[in-house]
This record gives sequence, structure tokens and C-alpha cells, in this order.
Amino acid sequence: MFSKENRKKFSFLRAFWILALILFFALVTPAIRLFFFGHLGRWLYILLFAFSTAALLTPLMMFIADKVGIVDAPGGRKIHTRITPLLGGVAIIISFISALLANMILDARDIVLIAGGTVMAIVGLIDDWKSIPARYKLFVQVCVVIVLIRSGIILDLFPVHTTWGYFLNAALSIIWIVGLTNAMNFIDGMDGLATGVSAIMSLFMGIVAFQTHQPFMGWIAIAMLGGCLGFLPFNFSMRKNRQASIFLGDAGSTFFGFVLSSLAIKAAWADNNPIVSFATPILIFWVLIYDMAYISLGRIITGKVKSFQDWIDYVGTDHIHHRLLVIFGDRRKVVFFIFFLCATLGISAVTLRGASTSDGILTVVQAFLITVIVSILEYSGRNQT
Repeated sequence: MFSKENRKKFSFLRAFWILALILFFALVTPAIRLFFFGHLGRWLYILLFAFSTAALLTPLMMFIADKVGIVDAPGGRKIHTRITPLLGGVAIIISFISALLANMILDARDIVLIAGGTVMAIVGLIDDWKSIPARYKLFVQVCVVIVLIRSGIILDLFPVHTTWGYFLNAALSIIWIVGLTNAMNFIDGMDGLATGVSAIMSLFMGIVAFQTHQPFMGWIAIAMLGGCLGFLPFNFSMRKNRQASIFLGDAGSTFFGFVLSSLAIKAAWADNNPIVSFATPILIFWVLIYDMAYISLGRIITGKVKSFQDWIDYVGTDHIHHRLLVIFGDRRKVVFFIFFLCATLGISAVTLRGASTSDGILTVVQAFLITVIVSILEYSGRNQT
């Protein structure tokens, strides 16, 4: 028999699923769909469609994962204590793509971006099931980004009409997308963490898109936000010692990282102000950038990695959530700390719209100082691990 706590959990999730079902059938009704498009806005329709679809599909993915054996067993550096299904990311990916298709408006580069994300997700899914060596995953990621660059999604920090400028922009685009794709995968180490961080980043990217009148960017960001919110109740619980019912898996985390980082390159962040245009996405993705940079430097300085092969193969418990767990002693506190940190920096990014160059520089300096504070906390945690 289920315990009283488990009965409450299943009762909440069942009620949540039923509400999502009602919302989904309402949204696919032609009259309601046209009402949204004509009066309430496509943004809200996409958000609710992705939300309801993700909520509906997640229990199905739990069932399939258990049957097929795509599960995550406890042990090693993992902090969960029971076998958990791994197909949560697939539910979000399907809901994300379905919401954008329901909107029926996509440009060519959006299609390439979504196709690239799907390839990343497929590789991640295979890795969840059978495990793939890191170097092969990295090779596929670089190839996908090259295709993305050829489609026109490329940084423009250097002169685009020169050979050296093009190759520098291409190299930085590969570093940005591949780096953030893996950083999102690395941060997926606690219940709800990668899902919540992705939702927060998507929210602020959607706000910037609204500010700058970029509907395609906004629709993609909002679709991601809706999918994450529909999945989150199954992946994160407010109750202490209650574990997630399902995990994202590498399919989900790499899809999030790839789509959001690629969207950041595709977007226009400011009008005629390169400092603000550069600072805004840096602030939104700061938590991921910081974690990747911190652990990379730390592993090199301490001699844990001595070659590029060591670096891509190394698996450790030195990420931001691991160190903060030692300090706070509670996973929920760690998750909320990172959520609020990500939101704080996202608010800074939004306020940069229309700001001067000096404001952009000062805001980045402020983010750096916040990072110093977090680093002091993390250093204490590292000394205890």
C-alpha cells in the first residue's frame, strides 16, 4: 500500500494531469484557438499549449522509460536513492515542437535550429540508454553547430565580410553553443535544477524578445518555458525528502542548452550598442558560464585534468550544486539559491534594454562581484568535499 505521503503526491499529480488534459482539449478547439490568435495573443497560446502537452506526456514517458529500461540508477556521484525514469526531456521536446507547429509560423533558421536540437536530443537519448563516449558526443555537437553556422546562425563580433572575421565568429559560435550545451547537462544534478534554470532563462529571453519586437525569438523562448513548467511538478517537489518522479536525462538537458544558446546567437539584443548586445545574453547565461569556467580552471589548477581528453572525460562532484549542498545541507535550498541567482542576473539583463554603454559595463561588473560572493561560499564547500 502507498504511504500517506505518496498518496498525497499521486493525488496532486493526478489533479495536475487532469487540469492539463482539460486545458489541452480546450486549446485544440478551433474556436478557442482562433480566439487566442485574434485577441489574447499567440505567445499565450504557445505557452499554454506547451505547458499542457508536457504535463500530459510526462506520465507516459515515465511508463515507457520503465518498460524499456531507460532509467537512472543511484550510485557514484549521484545523489538520488532510487531508480528513476530518464525520458522527461522527451516529453518537453515533443511539447516544445508541437506548440511551435500549432502556431504555424516558422522561418527557415528556426527549422534548422529545432532540427539541430532534435539531433542533440537523439544523441542524448542514446547516451541515456546505452552510454556514448564523451568524444563522440562532442564530435556530433560540433558538426551540428557547423550546420547551424552555415544556415546563418553565427556570432557577428568581428567583421563578417572578411575571412578572418568569419572564422573567428564561427569558432566563438562553436565554443558558445557547445560549451553551454554541456554546461546545462552538467548542472542537471539535482531535482528540478536544469528544468528550472532553463525556464528562468527562457522567461528572460522571452521578455527581451517582447521588448525588442522579435516574435520568432519570443515564440521559441515561450514554448521552452511552457514545456519546462508543465514538466516541473513531476521533476521537483517542495516537500523535503521527496524525490523526483522522473529526470530530464541527457536528451532533455542537451536540448535545452543547445536551443537556448543557439537562440541567443540568432537574437538581436540591442540597437546599435555592441556592449549591451554582448552583455545581455552573458548575464542571462551567467550561471552556466560561471559553473563551466570555475570547474574547468579548478580541475586544471589542481591537476585533475592534464589533457583535453581528460577534460571531456572527467566526471566529478565539484559543480556549483555539489559544493552548495555541502554548505546548505538541503537540496531544495541549493536549487532555490541557484534559481534566485539566475533570476537576479536575468533581471539585470532585462534592465539593460536602452541602457548606455557605461551601464552595460557596470552591470557586467556587478554580475562579476555577485560571482565573487558565490565563489567564496563555494570555496568553503569545496574544502569540505
